Amino acid sequence: MANRPSKKPGMGAIIYSSGTAFRVWAPHADAVFVTGEFNKWSETPLSSEANGFWSGDVEGAFSGHEYKFIIHNGDKVLIKNDPCARLLTHSGGNSVIYDNTYDWEYDVFHAPSWNEMIIYEMHTGSFTRGKDDSPGSFRTAIEKIPHLKKLGVNTIKVMPPTEFAGPFSMGYNPSFIYSVEIDYGGADAFKDFIKAAHKSGIAVIIDVVYNHFGPDDLDLWQFDGWHENNMGGIYFYNDWRAGTPWGNTRPDYGRQEVRSYIRNNVMMWLEEFHLDGIRWDATAYIRNAKGNDHDENDLPDGWSLLQWINDEIFDKQPWAISIAEDLKDSEAILKSTSEGGAGFNAQWDGASVHRIRETLLAPDDSSRSMKTVTQLLEKRYNSDAFSRVIYYQSHDEVNQHGRLITSIDSENPESFFALKRASLASVLLLTAPGVPMFYQGDEFLDIGALMEGVFLDWSLAERHAGFVRLFSDLTGLRKNSDGITAGLAGQGLSVYHVQNEKKVIIFHRWKEGGPKDDAVIAMNFSVDSVIDYPIGFPKGGLWKVRFNSDSKKYCETFHDTSCFDIEVQEKEADGLPFSGSVSLGPYSAVILSQE
Repeated sequence: MANRPSKKPGMGAIIYSSGTAFRVWAPHADAVFVTGEFNKWSETPLSSEANGFWSGDVEGAFSGHEYKFIIHNGDKVLIKNDPCARLLTHSGGNSVIYDNTYDWEYDVFHAPSWNEMIIYEMHTGSFTRGKDDSPGSFRTAIEKIPHLKKLGVNTIKVMPPTEFAGPFSMGYNPSFIYSVEIDYGGADAFKDFIKAAHKSGIAVIIDVVYNHFGPDDLDLWQFDGWHENNMGGIYFYNDWRAGTPWGNTRPDYGRQEVRSYIRNNVMMWLEEFHLDGIRWDATAYIRNAKGNDHDENDLPDGWSLLQWINDEIFDKQPWAISIAEDLKDSEAILKSTSEGGAGFNAQWDGASVHRIRETLLAPDDSSRSMKTVTQLLEKRYNSDAFSRVIYYQSHDEVNQHGRLITSIDSENPESFFALKRASLASVLLLTAPGVPMFYQGDEFLDIGALMEGVFLDWSLAERHAGFVRLFSDLTGLRKNSDGITAGLAGQGLSVYHVQNEKKVIIFHRWKEGGPKDDAVIAMNFSVDSVIDYPIGFPKGGLWKVRFNSDSKKYCETFHDTSCFDIEVQEKEADGLPFSGSVSLGPYSAVILSQE
């Protein structure tokens, strides 16, 4: 029986040698009890602590035992799951005492530097097919890590894996933010996946949702019986600030207990799960009640919460990346907290989606604007090329509009035109300044929607093995795997040839500059080949073709237009002192660099 407060630190269920300590925040409770398998579902009272916390040590409560809290508030008796539960039987079931001990096998992993990062967005439930068409799990996802390693991906962004209502969800409706979805295998399966990824040289970052909770299976709602205006109670705003597009469930960022609840969750992922970064969903709705950019609806407590946590990440794990999905093009979100900013390392560049799709989905070549491509290449925040994550589709586009390749040709997504323009999208992402991100299955041209019962078609990895190779060749160049294209991970960019009539664009990338660094990328956004096309070069000497997207090794229907190594002449062109000629197939690109 628990007859005094516990002296053991922590929240939720804290295991010790002969039992478990329980601690929960319920400031308006008259009494709090814990019930579970360890006491045959009777009521063991917890003792009141300062500031509305209740705790107690319970002998004989061990890992694996199910439990719940019983909260008395006047004549209300509330049976609630633990807000800090590390494991649940399911979102509407019981909390489970979880032993956090895990064998990481000396996991010492160094995530790629941000300028070399290539992100692969993964939805665990559809990434693989589970038994009897159930959602895939982290353990079945482990089987595909060799594919990702061969592909050249070095960072996996896991869509929100915390416990949600039902067996299938994109994850943006979290019921319990401390518990890994049981249909994905729970916490140990997630740790197994992270450890396996690290062994293969792949970082893992997690997608978190703090702009709202739920709204389904949400035991946090009116947790201890108190609320105002028929709203959510102690964990939520109880006035106009509660409203979000996903329900009136915005956390109260002004309450220290709620702030700590979110802060501790972030540090749990980084410290206990060995994760390499955090991607924050919809930060505009944390810092502003309407999701706007700096107006009368601003939430100063939300802004200071972002600053507080990002400062702590930087202090404790400065190698971990913190990414905002803000989508307001706010440079303040990336400024340091000492400058009044929110302290994020990077943010999603939503404009990159529209610019790439606008260019590649144009109904005819005459509608394709090389100015739009130039804007895509030249955009950066605070003069840092790698402060933005660029992409042509994420879960949002796949869910709302369908995949790029089906948008290009819905009747025949394997047509020459669809394959060609899809290849240009990959070249753009992996040669443009920024942190490139792809959605799962892009590498083998999957066409499936993001919905229950639809899984990645892994047979396409063999069917489109050439396209997988194209992707792999590009990632190798982007990471400078062969030591010949360091400039693709550099800050330097010069878009020096833009020919809108012929739909040709040429740009120069560099890091320090010089041989094995400078890279020239030539792209043709037209169905017409351009042969022996004169362009400028930044340096003299021999420029070697490192990649030609028109090669038949990538697809038998491609034209295999030859582009040979170029010994440039000392003749001015495009404002550069040297010039030579390139040949580009339809909707094709070549990458050149020097020995």
